[in-house]
Amino acid sequence: MKIYEDYLLPHIINMACSSKPVLRQRNKVVPYAEGRVLEVGFGSGLNLPYYNADKIEFIWGLEPSEGMRRKANKNISGSRLDIKWLDLPGEEIPLDNNSVDTILLTYTLCTIPDWEAALNQMKRVLKPGGKLLFCEHGEAPDESVKRWQKRVNPYWKKIAGGCNLNRPIPVLLDQGGFSIKQMDTQYLPSTPKIAGFNYWGYAQNR
Repeated sequence: MKIYEDYLLPHIINMACSSKPVLRQRNKVVPYAEGRVLEVGFGSGLNLPYYNADKIEFIWGLEPSEGMRRKANKNISGSRLDIKWLDLPGEEIPLDNNSVDTILLTYTLCTIPDWEAALNQMKRVLKPGGKLLFCEHGEAPDESVKRWQKRVNPYWKKIAGGCNLNRPIPVLLDQGGFSIKQMDTQYLPSTPKIAGFNYWGYAQNR
């Protein structure tokens, strides 16, 4: 199991999260990051090409997976952005209150086990007026798709590193203390509907 989690799973996740439809989604939110950025679920650094480097002071990369951090080395070495690793789980953010200008969440909330604790921590470290940028997949609006998400999810989680197909992202953000200021949704093209309903936009502390 350790070999799967450290070596095979990071490769599988990286492939899924770097498909053309997903990369287009990343490009819809990442350029709006600015200042001191906390990227929760940094992964292999797939967002790095989409940052506006002139607007970024540095990035705290929160990524608990050793396998994903290894995969990130190549992308980091090819970027002029300053990355500071935070290697604790997303539920424990070792930063001061009100120390972050932008939080970036891309395909991360689906996986964090204690999402409510993690969002409470994000709320704590985000400055007043700061933005939480998000691009996430989750619960679909169509009942037929929802039913399939519910059926498949227990098996999906086991092979996809704890990823949930059907988390209601707007509800999670609201319960975590954030107000959504702008949000768009769609099914991604060339993606199975059970895994392809996306939410993206930004939220702020309530």
